[in-house]
Amino acid sequence: MEEEKKFDIEIRPEVATGIYSNLAIITHSSNEFILDFVQMMPGLPKPTVKSRVLMTPENTKRLLRALMDNLQKYESQFGEVKLRDNQTMRPMGFGGEA
Repeated sequence: MEEEKKFDIEIRPEVATGIYSNLAIITHSSNEFILDFVQMMPGLPKPTVKSRVLMTPENTKRLLRALMDNLQKYESQFGEVKLRDNQTMRPMGFGGEA
């Protein structure tokens, strides 16, 4: 059996606090996926991209699998996450070819 690789990952204090995002715009080319994390706030003139992450298609698929696994674990502990049908904002995952 293959040993799990352990990483000694460091996180800078300014990154550790994180950012708030209530919209993600995902675009792609043949070589990469671009994930823009956006903040839409009432009273502000327009949404602002707070963070952009570029990933290879292979790593994007790994991220998708990790998110699905973690969401399943979350729902088994806390119950199903329900999506409201009458949302006034665009859903996460809006985008297409870059």
